[in-house]
Amino acid sequence: MKREIWRSFDYWLFAVVLVLCVFGIVMITSALAGNLEVSVNSQVQYVVIGLFMIIGLTIFDYHYLDAMSGLLYFGIIVLLFALNIFGQAQFGAARWLKIGPFQLQPSEFAKAVLIIRLAKYFSDRWYDPHDMRWILTSFGLTFGIVLFILLQPNMSTSIVMMVIWFSMLWVSKVPTKYLVILGLFGFFFITGMLIWILLSPDTVPFVQEYQLNRVRTFIAPDPNARYGDNYNVDQAVISLGSGQLTGQGYGNGTQVQLRFLKVRHTDFIFSALGQEFGFVGTMSIIILIMFMIWRCFRNAMQAPDLFGALICYGVGALLFFQTSVNIGVNLQVLPVTGLTLPFVSYGGSSTLALAVMIGLVESVAARQVKQEELR
Repeated sequence: MKREIWRSFDYWLFAVVLVLCVFGIVMITSALAGNLEVSVNSQVQYVVIGLFMIIGLTIFDYHYLDAMSGLLYFGIIVLLFALNIFGQAQFGAARWLKIGPFQLQPSEFAKAVLIIRLAKYFSDRWYDPHDMRWILTSFGLTFGIVLFILLQPNMSTSIVMMVIWFSMLWVSKVPTKYLVILGLFGFFFITGMLIWILLSPDTVPFVQEYQLNRVRTFIAPDPNARYGDNYNVDQAVISLGSGQLTGQGYGNGTQVQLRFLKVRHTDFIFSALGQEFGFVGTMSIIILIMFMIWRCFRNAMQAPDLFGALICYGVGALLFFQTSVNIGVNLQVLPVTGLTLPFVSYGGSSTLALAVMIGLVESVAARQVKQEELR
C-alpha cells in the first residue's frame, strides 16, 4: 500500500512548494538584514516542520477526516473562543496562542478545518435539492467559524472564509440564480460597509481603528503622508517600479535595505522581491504559485470521490484568492489586509497551515485510481 501511495504522490506539487519555501527563505534573509528582533531561523524551522507534515499527511488517509470533520469543527471553534481568554494581543487583536516557545494563530488552521467541514457537507448532500435551505445551512457552518474570528478582530481572514464558502458552493453546482442573488447581496453589503466606514466609523462593529484607517486611506489617500497607513503602500509601489526588468540585485534593494519599506518580510515581501529581482523575479513567483494552484485543481479532477475533490478545490481557491489579494495590496489596488504570499512570506502559522492543506491535497492524489489500473 505504501508503495502505491508514493507511485501516485504528486511530486510536481511537492517540488513547487519546496522551491517557493526556499525562495521565501532567501528573500526573508535579505529583508531581515540587520534586524535583531526577528530571525530567519524561525522560518527555516517552520518550513522543515511543514515539509514533514506534508509527507505525514500524504500517508494519512484523508477518508478518516470524513468521520472526524465534526470533531475538528467543534475543536477549532473552542480554540478560537479560547483566544478571547488566553490569546496574546498584538496590533490591537487577540489572534495568537502561546504554546511553549511558539506562538500559533488558530485562525490560519481554521481555514483547513472549514474546507474539510464544507467538503463533508457538500459531498454528503450532493444529490439533495440545491435550494436556499441547502445554501443557508452551508453558510451557517461557515459563519460559526467566522463569528469567532471577527471577535478577535480579524476582518481579512473572515473574508477568506467567506470566499472559501462561496468557491466550494460554486463548484458544488449551485443554481445560477442563487449565485446571482448571493453576488448582488455581497456587492450591496460591501458597498454599504464602505459608506458606513466613511460616514460613521466609530459605530462599525468588529473593526479596530487601524483597520478603519486602512480602508479610509485606500479610498482617500493623503499624498503628503510621510508615515502611517498609505506611506508603506507608496513605498511598496516605489520598490516594484524601481526593480524594472531584472531588479537592483539580491541584497541591494534601496527601499528594502534602507528600511523605507516596512513589514517587507511579511505583507510586502512581493514588493521586496520586485525591487531586488525585478519583473522577471515577480513573474517567476507568480508562475510558480499558479502552477501550484493548477496542480491542486488537477488533483481535484482526478480525485477518487467527491469529498477528496472538494478538499482539493477548496485549497486551490484559497491559494488563488490569498495570492491575488497579497499582490493586489502590493500594487495598491486593494487596501492593506495582512494576508501572506503563500509559502514565501514570513509566518509560522501561515506556513504550517498551508502545509497541512497541501498535505491533504497530496493525500487525495496518493489515492487516485490510475487509468491503467481500470483497464
